[in-house]
Amino acid sequence: MHVTNPSPALYNEDLAPAQERRWGAFSIFNVWTSDVHSLWGYYLAASLFLLCGNFWNFLLAIGAGSLVIYWLMTLVGVAGVRTGVPFPVLARASFGTFGANIPALIRGLVACFWYGAQTAAASGALVALMIRSPAMLEFHQSSQMLGHSTLEVICYLLVWAAQLLIIQRGMETVRRFQDWAGPAVWLMMLILAIYLVIKSGRFSFGEEIPRDVLVEATRDAGISTPPGSLPTLMAVAATWITYFAALYLNFCDFSRYATSERSLRIGNLWGLPVNLLAFCLVAGVTTTAAFHVYGEVLLHPDQISAKFDSWFLALLAALTFVVATLGINVVANFVSAAFDFSNAAPRAIDFRRGGLIAAGIALVLYPWAPWETGATRFVNFIGSTMGPIFGIMMVDYYLIRRARLNVPDLYREGGEFRFNGGFHGKAFVALFVGMVFSSILPTFTTILPSWWGLYGWFFGVLIGGASYWLMRRGDAVWSGGTTGRTPASTGPH
Repeated sequence: MHVTNPSPALYNEDLAPAQERRWGAFSIFNVWTSDVHSLWGYYLAASLFLLCGNFWNFLLAIGAGSLVIYWLMTLVGVAGVRTGVPFPVLARASFGTFGANIPALIRGLVACFWYGAQTAAASGALVALMIRSPAMLEFHQSSQMLGHSTLEVICYLLVWAAQLLIIQRGMETVRRFQDWAGPAVWLMMLILAIYLVIKSGRFSFGEEIPRDVLVEATRDAGISTPPGSLPTLMAVAATWITYFAALYLNFCDFSRYATSERSLRIGNLWGLPVNLLAFCLVAGVTTTAAFHVYGEVLLHPDQISAKFDSWFLALLAALTFVVATLGINVVANFVSAAFDFSNAAPRAIDFRRGGLIAAGIALVLYPWAPWETGATRFVNFIGSTMGPIFGIMMVDYYLIRRARLNVPDLYREGGEFRFNGGFHGKAFVALFVGMVFSSILPTFTTILPSWWGLYGWFFGVLIGGASYWLMRRGDAVWSGGTTGRTPASTGPH
């Protein structure tokens, strides 16, 4: 749909409702292959696989988690298809036309954080490949810069710059990149797994790894209960769901380009429960085979490739890891931050400039490398801040507005969503209450039990969403009604 007479402070062509919709089920599927198949994703999947203890526990924990992810992504994805708007614009319905900048900037900064983490992981794969050369190894050990080796800095800059080439050409280039990168990464993952299974002479699911080795290998995962126990399986499923917390918010950045709700659901079905289970299985089998070949648990795929005798296989693995990281950074971080920063100043910042800002922040963060911590702790802390925002937005769209939204007024300062000067106080009260229980108390105090932090995102969704619903019960927006300003209407279908 076309928006007539939008406010310049709320509108540019990148934020406008999507007009061209070319993303079929295959492109939606590849959003998920690009998002999941990364070094961080592999590390987390392999850790969680080992924590499950055996194959059937793995199917139960990861399978249940993946079904929940599918349901949640379809909720926000359908909102994107029906309205055609990106996340920061959709957030205006609940947080206000200008208030939406706050959750959008939170999501944008999280994207910058993840952007740096993923870029550092990919550059690490290049370093592992290059130090196979004695000369490069000596250079790596003798030259330092910005708290890292000079070789690490050079590789980080190379991967960092390569991503700019993709994003600068817009969302259609993103789609084309995903459509070949996703399948290519899957192919290389299978080659890596088959090579190690053949080399080990056995195909197994981790049962042979001694329990004490499992405990030691997964110590940094942030889950203290024994591998295979019921509390561990619950924590595994929760961590897997939380891993996608940021994308629950901005998946509508992609689904808005979907050709139909049917193509969205088909792409999500194959890309989430099916693809996630297969990916975790391959990661687990690869890690198990590597244990039999090298005698140690190697959770990072670049650690495995560094041990390859073949230079060619090591090169192939390193390039695969880089492509995988390019994919997830474009999908989960670049696109989100580009829209989020553009939303803050539409007249000055377009999609490309927003992406450049995100890349710049990731570059500034690199000397401190704040992402170098245990995978699960990192995922759960970052994800828990996103929970209340997601809960508020989904309650607003589905329970209060019954999936009927006045899309044109999302772009008007004086329209339905102006609330109080462009800020919706009730949404921010709910956000604060949700963050107290999802992030603040479990991170900075010992008031709550130690296990609370593992489920912080869930508490954020439930408490933030419930607080918002209770405060809005008296508002006249139920069942597609109005707020007393303009009639509610649906977006484009």
